Amino acid sequence: MEKPVIAQKSPYVLNNELKDYYWCACGKSSKQPFCDGSHKGSAFAPLKTSILKEGKNAWCGCKNTKNPPFCDGSHAKL
Repeated sequence: MEKPVIAQKSPYVLNNELKDYYWCACGKSSKQPFCDGSHKGSAFAPLKTSILKEGKNAWCGCKNTKNPPFCDGSHAKL
């Protein structure tokens, strides 16, 4: 089983608008934490996430969260 690339060992804390986002699950995107298509040819696919409330979100940067796409602190155990 392929493992994702750890993009960073901390979350991406961003102010988000009311819209759909595609979170990068592979860790290879140059547009972290969002997908740029770098997963093509791998076992990974982006995760579509609809933001229903404007404000800050902590998007997982280590790609090991148990609550994708959001940070659950898993990076502290890497």
